[in-house]
Amino acid sequence: MPLPPLNIYRHDRKTRALITLAGEIDLETVPLMRAALERCLQDGVRTIDVDLTPVTFCDCCGLNAFIEAFLHSATAGGTLRLHHPPPMLARMIDLAGCGFVLMGLSAVPGPAPRRRIPSPAPVPVPVACFETLHRLAPAVAAGVL
Repeated sequence: MPLPPLNIYRHDRKTRALITLAGEIDLETVPLMRAALERCLQDGVRTIDVDLTPVTFCDCCGLNAFIEAFLHSATAGGTLRLHHPPPMLARMIDLAGCGFVLMGLSAVPGPAPRRRIPSPAPVPVPVACFETLHRLAPAVAAGVL
């Protein structure tokens, strides 16, 4: 019997979960991934780390689902971070300008500062990701994910 195109493994530690995805993330498998991430929030998990090391493929449907899941977790007072995305997904995240949202990267390209100085000024949001986040934000606020 063939393996499913996407395997999802979850390891919890109190209010933190590590979700490891293995296989392909596409239009067919996004509902499985979305359900697993939603289940974390329903179970009271507020910090979700997603390990993508074993992912062999991810298209724009997967990126969109990660952005929606990030917004939904933020609305619930939590965080979602992607770790070790495959090269194609990393490129899509870079092109969309969403690295600071999904991977905790700096919002402004350039060398990392040697010392962090707190700044009351808001961090600029890259245009592509800004438009995506604001287009999706009303749906998340209404409880649609």
